[in-house]
Amino acid sequence: MGGRGTLARQLLAWQLVVVVALLCAVGALSVVQAGANFTTTEGRRMLSVAEDVAATAGVRAALADPLRHYALAPFAESGRSLSGASYVIIADASRRVLTSPDPAQVGQPLDVGGSTALSGRSWVGELGGAIVAHVPVMGDSGQVLGVVAAGQESPGFFEGVLDSPGDALRLLGIALAIGVVGSLLLTRRVKKQTLGLEPREITELVEHREALLHGIKEGVVGLDPQHRITLANDHARSSLGLPADCVGRAVADLDLDDRLQDVLTGRATGADQLVMRGGNVLTMNRMPIAVHGVEVGSVVTLRDRTELMVLQNELDANRHATDTLRAQAHEFSNRLHTISGLIELGEYDEVQGFVNRISSSQGQWQAEVGSRVDDAAVAALLVAKSSLAAERGVGLRIDPDSHLGEVDEVLSTDLVTVLGNLVDNALDALAGARGWIEVSVHEDDGEVLVVVRDSGPGVAPEIAEEVFKNGFTTKAAEQGQRGLGLALTRQTCLRRGGAVRVHNDEGAVFTARLPREVSV
Repeated sequence: MGGRGTLARQLLAWQLVVVVALLCAVGALSVVQAGANFTTTEGRRMLSVAEDVAATAGVRAALADPLRHYALAPFAESGRSLSGASYVIIADASRRVLTSPDPAQVGQPLDVGGSTALSGRSWVGELGGAIVAHVPVMGDSGQVLGVVAAGQESPGFFEGVLDSPGDALRLLGIALAIGVVGSLLLTRRVKKQTLGLEPREITELVEHREALLHGIKEGVVGLDPQHRITLANDHARSSLGLPADCVGRAVADLDLDDRLQDVLTGRATGADQLVMRGGNVLTMNRMPIAVHGVEVGSVVTLRDRTELMVLQNELDANRHATDTLRAQAHEFSNRLHTISGLIELGEYDEVQGFVNRISSSQGQWQAEVGSRVDDAAVAALLVAKSSLAAERGVGLRIDPDSHLGEVDEVLSTDLVTVLGNLVDNALDALAGARGWIEVSVHEDDGEVLVVVRDSGPGVAPEIAEEVFKNGFTTKAAEQGQRGLGLALTRQTCLRRGGAVRVHNDEGAVFTARLPREVSV
């Protein structure tokens, strides 16, 4: 694992550093507190020592008579030895030291600092690293005869700790033991939570996961229980049009349509949910994720089915063309049989009349469509749908007010998509029943208006908007594949800046608006 050691060792080392630093801080505070306590306690004790010596009659008498100064030493030494003070010094009123444990101080000026003893008031303070008490020796007439100084040297840091092992060292040892045990338990817990993986291994796993998620062609979106996005790979962001900062945001806060939100949040259930986004057809599957029986989120996978749907549409177009040819062949076969029978019966005049009627009817529909629709693709679609409708027993007619001039290739393709889907939808609605379909195509103020009405049962008002959503599932829609066809119709209209709607008027009436110029 290299020179840095394992995760457990690193955590233990850092915990020990923290514990030692904490103990040092606690120890320092304890020493400071002990120093404060020492100053207060020893100051009172030294004041008491100095007062006892100053109150001795022999000391006052010796200070009053210069010839008896030699008699002060026994009093000072007695006070020092009985009290345990570091020193007891007696000086005269001029601060000259008369007696001291240090002979070198005798005759030298007494260091009084800020003392008030020479003015007749006792004083306690710190001088030269010691706690010192100064008490004046007063004469019979109230004058200051001298000063008694009692001092106690302050202990050093380590000396204070070593002198109180029961308080300091025991406390530090217990705290250190608790810190070490706690650190060991913490490292054990962290080791268990990381499944025994070291930091480098965890980093490699994350990097591998990121590379895997962003390298696959399928889109992957992860969500938490509150429907916030926790991850989204590149393909998912591109396909769904998600912003760069989508991670951490709720699905409801993103610019997503209702259908996509239903799939991501699980309101739309089932496998292979179809969603249309940005002109692409996506197949989405949502799977809940549970850990120890508790749902912790979900993952949604998506695949782009656009190319497949294009192929399917082409196959549908070929199927419709085949059905149309089959219907025409069936109709032509019936007519040939009729003509053959009439010839066998010798009804030659009837044969001529029958042929004239057929030619007139077929030519009349083609002429009617050709006179109202100048676009060849749209006209050919209507001619082909007429034969398919005739086979199903449905009459297809065009509104006399219809008129469509030449349009560009893109609009022509969109019109074929919209008109073909709407006519197929009407044929599905009339499945198993005779009826009629009326188509109206005309231009109105820079846009092409397509209206397809049928004599079917109509559309329930409560699902008038739902029928245009991809994935719309009713029994009739599933049988006729109406949901996706109408969704494609709506998407085509919206892409050009138009719209499509439906209402009932003795049947369903679908109205689509396609502007000639695509709005940007």
